[in-house]
Amino acid sequence: MNASDAKDEFFGEAQELIDALARDLLALETSSRAGGDDPELVNDIFRSVHTLKGLSGLFGLNRLGSLTHELENRLDDMRMGRLSVSTSVLDVLFRAVELLGRMLAAARRGEADDDSELPSLLASLKTAGASKDQRADDELAAFELDPDIVRVLTEHEEHRLRTNVRNGTPLYRLRARFPIDRIDKALDELKQLAKPLGEIIAYLPTGDLPADGTLFELDILYASATPLEQLRHRLEGQDVAIHRISRKSAASHTSLPAAPDVPVQAALPPPPRAPSDTARDSVPLSLDKPFVDSTTNERAALQEPRHGGGIKTPVPPKPEEEGSRAALAGRMAHTVRVDIRRLDHLMNVLGELAIVRGSLARLTERLRQHATFRDLTTELHRLHRAFDRNLAEMQSGILEVRMVPLGQVFERLARAVRQIARQNDKEIRLVVTGAETEVDKLIVEELSDPLLHIVRNSIDHGIEPQSERAALGKPVEGTIALNAFQAGNHVIIEIEDDGAGVDHDRVIATALRRGLLTEEQAREIAPRDAINYLFLPGFSTREAVTDLSGRGVGLDVVKTNIARLGGVVDVQSERGIGTKFTITLPITLAILRALLLGVSGRTYALPLSSVAEATVLDARAIRTVEGREVTSLRGETLPLCRLERLFGHDRTAKTNTRSYIVVVALGGRRVGIVVDELFGQQDIVIKALGPSLSSVRGFAGATDLGDQRVGLVLDAAALLDEVLSSGERRGMEAYSVGR
Repeated sequence: MNASDAKDEFFGEAQELIDALARDLLALETSSRAGGDDPELVNDIFRSVHTLKGLSGLFGLNRLGSLTHELENRLDDMRMGRLSVSTSVLDVLFRAVELLGRMLAAARRGEADDDSELPSLLASLKTAGASKDQRADDELAAFELDPDIVRVLTEHEEHRLRTNVRNGTPLYRLRARFPIDRIDKALDELKQLAKPLGEIIAYLPTGDLPADGTLFELDILYASATPLEQLRHRLEGQDVAIHRISRKSAASHTSLPAAPDVPVQAALPPPPRAPSDTARDSVPLSLDKPFVDSTTNERAALQEPRHGGGIKTPVPPKPEEEGSRAALAGRMAHTVRVDIRRLDHLMNVLGELAIVRGSLARLTERLRQHATFRDLTTELHRLHRAFDRNLAEMQSGILEVRMVPLGQVFERLARAVRQIARQNDKEIRLVVTGAETEVDKLIVEELSDPLLHIVRNSIDHGIEPQSERAALGKPVEGTIALNAFQAGNHVIIEIEDDGAGVDHDRVIATALRRGLLTEEQAREIAPRDAINYLFLPGFSTREAVTDLSGRGVGLDVVKTNIARLGGVVDVQSERGIGTKFTITLPITLAILRALLLGVSGRTYALPLSSVAEATVLDARAIRTVEGREVTSLRGETLPLCRLERLFGHDRTAKTNTRSYIVVVALGGRRVGIVVDELFGQQDIVIKALGPSLSSVRGFAGATDLGDQRVGLVLDAAALLDEVLSSGERRGMEAYSVGR
């Protein structure tokens, strides 16, 4: 790997670490609000920052290293209980993560990052929520714990032990004895069972092992509020015994009744393989035999006891570190980071092969008409079917590689919701479902801005201030629900809030004031149609410009960006109840199945994902309503759009007398596209039109049809939106090229 590849790998890994930091901070805030801190979560955050600091130093990003170093110090204080997880501390941590992202992005572009915020943030980190770890010297002395055991605990393990003691959580010892040939698997199974019921504090060395060396034995220091009988039911068996660690003063211990409490001493014989209850309760912990963990070599070095004198004892891995390493190793062994541009290149190659496949099919059909080439035609047909099958598998495989979960975008939105809500002094709860829904990587990258604008709009315009919500009988905490799911070849994303809803009267009044509506139109316009004015450039009902809104650029950006992705946006709102935005997007823009259409001698391609059906046009069923042609299709009124008129084609070029209706349906809206011919389906790869034609609406790009012809690919979303919102006359002006 050359230096350039190594640096690209660093940027990719560093961005993943920053994303993980933000995700874990949100989870930490949630657990903190629920009344408890998750020590494993704090450890995960600490390890991510530590790794990022090491990578930054390796690639000479000193300023990034300075920030991560100070961030690591504060997180270490948090791990050790010297710093409480408060709102003010979390605010500083979130600021640090946002700055890390900006600094990394600047370094990736080869630019100097903005250093104006770094000094103040470093100062805030140094002073953030400074607190003192108040320890009572006799905290652990009240329990039957041998001092040698406490000495071999790491600082973090001792902190977790003291924290559980202060919280009144009962302490236990799990004595595990496994066959040496299955220790890894058995220990993992035990951890998976034990972690949901309590906290594994430390792994401890035991006494003598059997002389034949067939068994491996260890003790686990464990804290759990789960009743002992339930713990024994879930955890105890032939290989595991559970013992309660008692207080020295039995009268002061009022926890759940169980088997007799046992003092934890040193240097007594180990229990038999299948001990009875009485024998188990007499088994102590021991430090006589050094601990060796066969699952890892990373902590094989001896650690000096921190409390002065005594022997050096090997310290077993902390369970959260061991689990994290195992998960990371598994991911590294089965995943590889690939530049999206390489996948784009492969998709282009596959697109060219699809064109070859089409040419091969046409050649086979031509040869079929000659009896003298029957054997050759049969062989070509067999090869074509094999080629078609393998090409389809390759296309499916490449598309799967390009697919990523929408959770990547949703996580960034969660951070934005927290920040914007605090800026506006509002309590907002974000509810996310369907984060595992997958979509093309390129679409995911383009979704951040539209979704962020919608969320900003919901917080600023939609959800009322806390006092107003309380007066209306609503919960003080507003809710934004983010939902995603797959529907056929489309992905649906819904953003819904429980705010005030859209004030249709105010929207109409603004449109009147700006001359977008006449008085007569304002009296007749339906509330659903009035909402569409919110998507016009520069339109805003906000009288004063704020940090979040008032300039009329938010929803315009939403509509433009979503349309560029081949999607549509639909809005539903009820005054006093809330507003719901529904975004409909194709799953991928790489290789599309398209329906080839003929209009006035020209060939167009329409993505099949937006086609509901196609049928012959019955001219007798056409009616004109308010200047627009409509027809009835199975009892429903269907607006019509004649492409020859829309594009200004010469009608004399029409090759036949029959016409067809292709029903385009997106986001609950439908329109019938009237065309002259239907040529069938074909896989296409869309090529951009270039800067000179990029502003021409109605076309998603162009494609090679495989017979030395180029066809324009119709933008179904833009066509549908234009036809339904403004009629064909305005559409002709907008779509005509060169007018």
